[in-house]
Amino acid sequence: MSLLRERIADARQSARQPCPFGRAACGRPIARWPLGKATHQLARTADVRARVAEASTPNTSTGDVYVVDPKPLEEGVEKHIISIFVADEPGLINRVAGVFARRGSNIESLAVGLTRDKALFTCVVAGKANTVATLIKQLSKLVSVRYVEDITVTNRIERELLLVKLRAEAGTSRTEVLELGQVFRARVVDVGDSTLSLAVTGDPGKLTAMLKALSKYGIVELTRTGRICLRRGEPSRQRLTVNAETAQAEALAEAAAMPAASAAHTSSGNRGADVYAVESMDTVGVWDVDNVLEATYSGGELPADIRAYTLSIEVQDVPGVLNQVTQVFARRGYNVQSLAVGPSEREGMSRIVMVVPGKASAADGKTSGIEGLLKQLRKLVWVTNVIDLTDTPFVNRELILVKVRCNSATRGELRDLAAIFRGSIVDVSAGSITIEVLGKEDKMKAFTDLLQPYGVLEIARTGRIAMARDSGVNSEFLEKMSMGRVW
Repeated sequence: MSLLRERIADARQSARQPCPFGRAACGRPIARWPLGKATHQLARTADVRARVAEASTPNTSTGDVYVVDPKPLEEGVEKHIISIFVADEPGLINRVAGVFARRGSNIESLAVGLTRDKALFTCVVAGKANTVATLIKQLSKLVSVRYVEDITVTNRIERELLLVKLRAEAGTSRTEVLELGQVFRARVVDVGDSTLSLAVTGDPGKLTAMLKALSKYGIVELTRTGRICLRRGEPSRQRLTVNAETAQAEALAEAAAMPAASAAHTSSGNRGADVYAVESMDTVGVWDVDNVLEATYSGGELPADIRAYTLSIEVQDVPGVLNQVTQVFARRGYNVQSLAVGPSEREGMSRIVMVVPGKASAADGKTSGIEGLLKQLRKLVWVTNVIDLTDTPFVNRELILVKVRCNSATRGELRDLAAIFRGSIVDVSAGSITIEVLGKEDKMKAFTDLLQPYGVLEIARTGRIAMARDSGVNSEFLEKMSMGRVW
């Protein structure tokens, strides 16, 4: 009984006495536990540990931008930039993505520039040297691949394209956003009641710095292309020789294969494609639209029942997700005309923007001609959102790097052409000049057509990236609306 009374007295005494550690250096009060000396000692020990942990953690609450905490790569792992030059044909994107997926390599960024009969893939992938060497070896074995090159250690020009939509109410915040946009040489592409959309090009460091500076206003949506690269100076003789030999070999092969292809169609009735087969050569469908990223496909107008669809697909950032998405298109014979893959505004998520040709309407005439394709995409495990932007007002942009042959006499003319198209000269050598141009597909086609007489050495271009316009207007959308008559 006496022992119990002593413990009660000790507890009351400890409750009345102030703790010497009652207030920490940071000013945070410490809870007192009037339950005896042993419990009080445990409480003080826990509080000291908490203060030590708090002191060792950097104070980020006073910062005006979000804190970037990048994780370092594992020992021996490096980022590699792989350039893949291919002859363009249906299903090739799926086969290239499958090489990375089967080996568990996650593509950090991917840019696919398509022309009439060839394409240039620029992939950024992290891995060890022997792993990347194996990837290059496997990619070289694909039928239509002309050459694969690791350009990580070369002297190169790197560019990316970013479309970002910010919360910017009319007033001070919008003025600040516009001033920051001028600092980073961004262009305003859309203005909403409470949002502002900007387009900016540059290397990955510039884009990251811009996002860091603008994030305090609130990023609503983010669409980003992969990285495109060109060597500085004139291209190597080996690459020019490969390109010339490739073009000549393709022309001879096409001329020799025309009678054989006609005989194959007549005998078996199958079209020689890599991911599908049709029963009759007279069958017309989405597979008959060439992989040409231009204002008009195949140099002419689209068929009456075919239209180009622009899709925005948000996916989880896991290895193999690109192969999973492209397989849906390949199995159904859809020919991807444009592809851009980059991180989205949410952590751990990426956004894929694709342009695919499809039927203008379904059999019932009420739903979209690719409604079945959209349903299959939404069923994929790693796909979180699929948006069809085709019938809504949206802004779209593309980036192109063009290396043109020039000398002292023609350099001034090329500089004037770049200024007319609001382009930027990013590299100059004794015999060539590299120009960067941002815009839509028809602008790219007009610019490259004017450069042909000078001699185009190399072209690297991103696919189309797009996002919905908050303003709700654009030229294509207004053509479908009744605006009233003027008498």
